[in-house]
Amino acid sequence: YDVRGGDAYYINNSPRCSIGFSVNGGFLTAGHCGPGTVTGSNRVAMGSFARASFPGNDYGHVRVNSNWVPRGIINNGTRVSGSSEASTGASICKSGSTTGWTCGTVGAKNQTVRYAEGTVYGMTATNARSQAGDSGGSFIAGNQAQGMLSGGNSTVTYFFPVRPALSATGTSLVLG
Repeated sequence: YDVRGGDAYYINNSPRCSIGFSVNGGFLTAGHCGPGTVTGSNRVAMGSFARASFPGNDYGHVRVNSNWVPRGIINNGTRVSGSSEASTGASICKSGSTTGWTCGTVGAKNQTVRYAEGTVYGMTATNARSQAGDSGGSFIAGNQAQGMLSGGNSTVTYFFPVRPALSATGTSLVLG
């Protein structure tokens, strides 16, 4: 089975989140989705969280089993070709398993967001629409990976940048 950005996965057979980006041996997602064992949207065993960092940060690294192949694409066919950071005001789109493909613009960077569970630092704001279940989903500008959806409300959505998550997990993007 293919691992693609924006696809749903389930944690410990109940809560649903979304895949962010394929990395060597697995994928990145939101840290608040973990820890636990993971099954795919098809309910086939997928793997488990190797690392989940939340609060403070909001990234997670899931290692997948041999039934799953990380692909450098988003589930609408958009190829991932790198992780160059988009500037404020640039167009950005998100793929998540609840609201699908939604687009907007990059807002303020290095934002501090306070959730009931704790505070997350270094996030980027956007006006791309999202809802519960989109957490962990892919934010991409053109073909450049930007980050994984952390949270938000009806007017603003925040993502945790992909580069610090790649660095912290010692992974690299699978390119399409």
